[in-house]
Formats: sequence, C-alpha cells, structure tokens
Amino acid sequence: MDLNIAIVVLYLVAMLAFGWWGKSRTKDNSDYLVAGRRLGPFLYTGTMAAVVLGGASTVGGVGLGYKFGISGMWLVVAIGVGVLLLSLLFAPTLQKLKIYTVSQMLSLRYGAEATKMSGIVMLAYTIMISATSTGAYATIFMVLFGLDRWLAIAIGGVIVLIYSTIGGMWSITLADQVQFVIKTVGIFLLMLPFTWNAAGGLAGIKERVDASFFQWDGIGVQTIITYFVVYTLGLLIGQDIWQRVFTARDPQVARWGGATAGIYCILYGVAGAMIGMAAFVALPDIDVAGLGKDVVYAEVATYLLPMGIGGIVMAAAVAAMMSTASGALIAAATVARKDVVPFVASWFGKTIDASDTANPEHDVRANRWYVLILGVMVIVISIVVNDVVFALTIAYDILVGGLLVAIIGGLVWKRGTGLGAAWSMAVGCALTLVMLVLYATSIIPSADGIYANEPIYFGLIASLLVYVVISLLTPATPAHIRKGWDDRLAAAATDSNPDEDAATLVK
Repeated sequence: MDLNIAIVVLYLVAMLAFGWWGKSRTKDNSDYLVAGRRLGPFLYTGTMAAVVLGGASTVGGVGLGYKFGISGMWLVVAIGVGVLLLSLLFAPTLQKLKIYTVSQMLSLRYGAEATKMSGIVMLAYTIMISATSTGAYATIFMVLFGLDRWLAIAIGGVIVLIYSTIGGMWSITLADQVQFVIKTVGIFLLMLPFTWNAAGGLAGIKERVDASFFQWDGIGVQTIITYFVVYTLGLLIGQDIWQRVFTARDPQVARWGGATAGIYCILYGVAGAMIGMAAFVALPDIDVAGLGKDVVYAEVATYLLPMGIGGIVMAAAVAAMMSTASGALIAAATVARKDVVPFVASWFGKTIDASDTANPEHDVRANRWYVLILGVMVIVISIVVNDVVFALTIAYDILVGGLLVAIIGGLVWKRGTGLGAAWSMAVGCALTLVMLVLYATSIIPSADGIYANEPIYFGLIASLLVYVVISLLTPATPAHIRKGWDDRLAAAATDSNPDEDAATLVK
C-alpha cells in the first residue's frame, strides 16, 4: 500500500471514530438533528463551508479552470454568493424560529396545511444531493483501490452511513471540521502552490495559454447566469443548508459565521480555477473530452504532487464529497420524519407525532432509524442509477422553480398569504415539471434537453405571479398566525428550552 492510499484509509477510519464521539454528545432530538443549537463561530463556519463545498466545487471547480481558465470559478462563486445572501438576509430570522425544517417555517408563517407539500419536494431534493455525492467520491475509490463501481459506492456509503447514524449532527459537525481543514490545506496550501510552480508561475501560464483564459466571461455569460439561478437561489431554500443554520448558537453566529463561510467559498472557487489553469500548462495532454473534466483533480494529485501530499489532496476531495453527502442525508431524514410521514399519514386520517419529548432516548433512536433507512436507499440509488444527475436536475429545478417564491416571500412580504403560497408552489412545481418533460422529449427543441434552464424561469415567473395575485385577492394572514410568528421570534432570546415546542405549529 503506497503512502497516498494509506493517508486516505487513515482519513476514512477517523470518520468512523467521529461517529462514536458524536454519540457521546447526543442526548435528545435537538442534539441529534441540529447539534443542540450550540455551535459557535468556528464550528459553525467550518460546517457551513463543508456542506456547500462538495465534489462539484472541489473536483469540478479544478476541471472548469482547466477547460475555461479563471472564469471556471463562477460555479463556486455562485455558491459562495448564495451562502452570503442567506447568512446576511435570512439566517438570523431562521435561527430565532427554533425549527427543524423548511416546511415548519412555511406552516408557522402561513398557517396553511397545504404548504406541507413542500416537504415532499425537499425530501426528493436531499436524497438526490446525497446520492450524487455518494457516487462522486466512489469514483476516487475506484482509482485508488481498483474497486468495481458498486463496491466503491457501497464502501464509501457505509462509512458515511455509520458515522451519520450513530452520532447525528454532532458527528457530522466534527467530521465537517476535519474535512474543512483538509480541504483548506489541500487546495490553498498544497495544490495551488505546487501546480503554479510546475507551470512556471503567472508568467509561464501567460506564455502558453490563450488570452481568453484570463477573461471573466470565458465560460459564457449564459452559463454564469445559470450558475447563479440554480445554485445561488437553490442555496437560499435548501433543507441541507437551513439545517446548518439551525445549529448556530445565536443569530450573530448565524449571520457572521455564515458570511465568513460565504467569503471562504468565493476564495475557494478562485483557487480551484487557478489550479486548473496551471494544470492546463503543466499537464496539457489530459483527455478532458474523453475522460471528463473531473479527472484533472486526480491527475494533478498523482503527477504534480509528491507522494504523501497527493494523498492529502485526494483525501480533501473525498472529504468534500462526504461532507455534502452526510449533510444531505441527515436533512433527508429530518424532512421525512418531521414533515413527509406525518403529512402522508394525514391523508388516511392518521396522526403521527414527529417527536417524543417524554422519552429523549426513544426520540434519538427513531431518528437513527430514519437516517439508516434513507442512507441504505441512497446507496442503492447510487449503485443502480448511473445518471443520478438527471434526477438531481429535476429535483433542483422543481425546488427553485416551485418553492423559492413562497419561502422567500414568507420571509420578506407580510401581505403574502397561505393560499397564495400554496397555489404558488402548486403552479410553480407543476409548470416546471411540464416544461422539463417538454424539453427532455424535444417537443420544445433545445440543445440542452433536460438540462435546459428555461423550465426554472417558467416556473419562477408563474410562481411569482400566482403568489402576488392570490395573496392580494385573499384575506391577509390571520392576526393570530402573525402574532404566533412574531411572538416566536421575540421569545427566542429568552426561551431556555425552545425545542420543547419546536414542532407545535400555530393552527
């Protein structure tokens, strides 16, 4: 076993150890799902940066830099801007609500039962995020260990499943801190200086690349807009991101810790693009057309970095993907237990209590079962479905096209009503899905097919119009609903145990 493989194996063993550490700190529902809402600035910044910077940001960002130059940074920059906007504009309010899910926020704000349909969309989105990340880090295991694809997915998935199931958000938070440090060292302190030295520095790169490599819009203005529409807007409302906001100790940590993470993400994107640019000069013969741009990261780690350092860099890529996979997994479990199962049960006249505050141990055990079952489902999806990006695209499009307006509208517009939100989500989701089908089947011709951006635009515009018109035509949100919302925000600073009634929503 060479040193690079040994380092990655050591990292994987450490991930399992974090699961046991987290178990010792998990006493109740709040500990398991949101780390007891006790994270300070350092832990919060690290876990927020870790969950948003996955394989697309790390491995994909370097590949985009290799292909397009400095403009390859825009994907990760869009993610960083999304974190910044969420943190500066909405995170303090979300932290004060002391909730667990996006659907709970909608029910509190609007008092409308119909808004609970958002949980179903959010569950599909979080499962696909986790499945995509699981399949991504398995590609590295295939290269390092020479494993078949299904076995690589199974091994990596089981490791994430074990530490996520045992300790919940506390285990994931500690794992995120280590992953954050490894990614920082791997990208900024190792890959960037080594690749730029191999390329001869800025002068060497300028001598051997086209001038377009230094143009901010080299990747294409339309592509840049797409990144901001999909990733920036998606980050504003994703359950996996909100659940990290709920872990903050107070509104100040949620705002400024998150803003720091957003700035870090932007710098991370610039660094990734610069690494890719240098790799284009130092390793000009990588077949990005045949093997895909994501191979650039592994090629740099293998051929430009010394033994051992390459292992740290490979571990950084695995860390990026595992942090996203574990964050999305616990988000999926939270949505399933708190929102989807009770909502579906209500269709059959049954009432399911989403928590057991009388017996915290039973509550934690139930959460573990949800994480375990959904984690196995994610592994199976990753193995069986080769193109999970297809399903992720659908989930992301419906998330943004259908739910964005109702969620952000509830936070910024007091006149928005429950009926307006419900119809906005229904019309936005339905139209986005219809347009996706029309583009995928080429009934509406497009070179991008299912990956076209237009379905999101149609969904967003229709959702906004319906939300505004119906809200203005229907009675304002009842005074007792608004009072419940305002009282909850006002009580956040003094309530010593707000999680006791976190799931008891105003009717």
